Amino acid sequence: MRLQELGEWELLQRLSTFAPAGQWDDDAALLTEQSGRTLVVNTDVLVEGVHFSDTTLCPQDLGWRAAAANLSDLAAMGSTSVVGLTVGLVAPGETSWSWVEGVYQGLSEALGHFGGCLLGGDCSSGAQRLLAITALGHVGDGPIRRGDGRPGDWLVCTGPHGLSRLGLALLQGELDPQQREPLPAELQAEAVRAHQRPRPRLDVVQQLSALRPAPCPWRVAGTDSSDGLQLAAANIARASGCRVELERQALPMAPQFNRLASAEHWCLSGGEDFELILALEPSWGEALCAAMPGCTRIGCLLEGEAGKVSWAGSDQMLEASGAGYCHFQ
Repeated sequence: MRLQELGEWELLQRLSTFAPAGQWDDDAALLTEQSGRTLVVNTDVLVEGVHFSDTTLCPQDLGWRAAAANLSDLAAMGSTSVVGLTVGLVAPGETSWSWVEGVYQGLSEALGHFGGCLLGGDCSSGAQRLLAITALGHVGDGPIRRGDGRPGDWLVCTGPHGLSRLGLALLQGELDPQQREPLPAELQAEAVRAHQRPRPRLDVVQQLSALRPAPCPWRVAGTDSSDGLQLAAANIARASGCRVELERQALPMAPQFNRLASAEHWCLSGGEDFELILALEPSWGEALCAAMPGCTRIGCLLEGEAGKVSWAGSDQMLEASGAGYCHFQ
């Protein structure tokens, strides 16, 4: 079979057989250092024409976004501090220095804001521009794993969804004037920022430690929502052996976002919002939602068929929803 027939999910499943069992079940890898600290290691590749283009991202925004996407995976594993990034750069020989300089300026800006430094990397010529980034960070009080959820846990979302997809649509001229007209200028500007300058939620992980109720052991299930809210919820449920009920009225949308005809679909499946979806013991989830603006309860984990997602009060399962880019097609 060819990769376009396998698809990304099946490809990853097959590749995982070359690693220790369960090693690829989460957003990143956890390694125990000799000191006893837990190191998080994550790698992402951004390819021109697949993940970025000059029509939607200037070089500085690309650098910021590349760093933020990797740091988001660190946060999704429970990292509270960033060690740094290595960067592999591939570009044709005719690529301008100003483009490369802008990308590294954006990378440095993000690291200056969220912590860590540029650790090194490599560069090579190639037919198209590509960034391969490895991020390193340290876990705080405990790790976050997709499979640590339990029936009865609250499903908590750390911020609005669909904005990045709206930002992409605006930058690509995808919306006609009639579709744009009901959307306030402030919302449109926020959407473009969400797409070009996402913010990894390392701050949420720090608050998780501070807000943990005294009787609760550390047990947090979660992932980031770079591939969409619905898929993130399904991945947590599947790994935890649970099903998910989502509260339709609690979907995390920015004010006035629902004026868009595709608002619910983009909220569930637009992708690249880089928020965290967490499954927590209810009292812990309640404390987090009360303390952090933007954090909301969007549903819960329940006993049932692992990985299935439905609306609360309905037995009808939500259809599997694609998100982000369709690799290899």
